[in-house]
Amino acid sequence: MTFKKLTLVFVEAALELVPKECWGHRAVISEAERRGKRPSQLLLDRSYHHAAMKGLADAHKRGRPDIVHFCLLESLGSVLSKKGLLEVYVHTRDDKLIWINPETRLPRVYERFKGLIETLYEERVIRSEGKNLLELREGTLAGLLSSLKPDQVILMSEKGDRLTMKDLGTLLASFQRPAVLIGAFPRGELEEQTVKMADRALCIYEEPLEAWTVASRVICSLELALGY
Repeated sequence: MTFKKLTLVFVEAALELVPKECWGHRAVISEAERRGKRPSQLLLDRSYHHAAMKGLADAHKRGRPDIVHFCLLESLGSVLSKKGLLEVYVHTRDDKLIWINPETRLPRVYERFKGLIETLYEERVIRSEGKNLLELREGTLAGLLSSLKPDQVILMSEKGDRLTMKDLGTLLASFQRPAVLIGAFPRGELEEQTVKMADRALCIYEEPLEAWTVASRVICSLELALGY
């Protein structure tokens, strides 16, 4: 069996627009006025909206677009991506799906990244020179996996079976189109329905790690197994 491509999915990502119940909060209004936007056009960001988020359901898992930013920079800048062997998706907690063209050069500056994603939410697609660079659509994680048809779905979790990086890379390389799920939120547990979508859960360290650290190690393990 020849390896073809790894699909990396950042699941339940803490990436969303400011919910309606927060539009009238002074912290949200202040940022909207500063940036010349409506509250409904802003990404929820705990750095600015901490006070407004009090009382939100699952607030501890929300409002961290920076996590997705770090994860995407780490993934798209990898050798695996440059070789055309990596596909990346973001699945948000409110069931939005974002596809990122491997050729996309995302802004390194966080505020510019936020602006880009806010534009994506408005226009649903970001294009340049005739190419779609980012696409956003409504969709569930189950629907995404059904369309991708990976031959193995692996969830990275500190509760999973422990593997060395070498063994993880060897395992990934043994499939044609494996998919790896990584939670992209600051604290808390994955939803049970997300956990059930994986064929197996694996662990590279016994304690929780930052999502971008996990992504980096997963990618690196596979690169080494493939000889890159």
